[in-house]
Amino acid sequence: MTQPDSTSPLQLSIAQAVACIRFNRPDALNAVNIDMARAFLDAVTTIAATPEVRAVLLCGQGRAFMAGGDVAELSQGAATAARIIEPLHAGLLIMTALPVPVVASVRGAVAGAGLSMMLAADLAIAADDSTFNMAYAKLGASPDASGSWHLPRVVGLRKAMEIALLSESLDATEALRLSVVNRVVPAADLDAETDQLIRRLADGPTASFGRIKSLLRAAETRDLATQLDAERAAFEACAATEDFHEGVTAFLQKRRPSYHGR
Repeated sequence: MTQPDSTSPLQLSIAQAVACIRFNRPDALNAVNIDMARAFLDAVTTIAATPEVRAVLLCGQGRAFMAGGDVAELSQGAATAARIIEPLHAGLLIMTALPVPVVASVRGAVAGAGLSMMLAADLAIAADDSTFNMAYAKLGASPDASGSWHLPRVVGLRKAMEIALLSESLDATEALRLSVVNRVVPAADLDAETDQLIRRLADGPTASFGRIKSLLRAAETRDLATQLDAERAAFEACAATEDFHEGVTAFLQKRRPSYHGR
């Protein structure tokens, strides 16, 4: 079990097969700065090297998920921006390749890099008080943290152009309609609903989840024949796992399966 450092701009805890990454600059609405970006890279590197992790949670301390980049640091120029972006992007490449589900649990402001990072998660659950804004154009900037890659894949090119160019806020209802998030719950219930969702994933067939993620993320880059080959290989690999045997046995016995991530 890993315990978080309360003074760090990002807290990592690992317990009961769940790794929690909590952005921890609440007074700045968790705006990402150099230290947080470096801590994020360190955190996902640790998670990738921890085989007992079966699900990952992204969340923010306080009343916001993340209100973009730290404008005070960004005002120092391109060299400082690079010191934020480089570890952030390196960490996102590791996070999106993790063979376990990644869930973003968001409330309040989800803007700029915060929206980009939420989109990079596999699933997103939002409090009904959340607001979403790409925001980059408001600063004369362009998206980072994978926003330009994930947004059009989620909402389509035309809508992505509108969201990014106009930088108009979306409320939680509209974000749900556009599939920017998967679920919207009352703000008072967010923690409990998140716990239930992350526990369901952590208790699930981990190897299956990992191969599902890999297939779906690669599908747009492959032709059908290549994807069919990848599906066959993934299914055969799943069929060799203990969890597959348990799932099939439970189905035939008409009982709930008990998965162990093997």
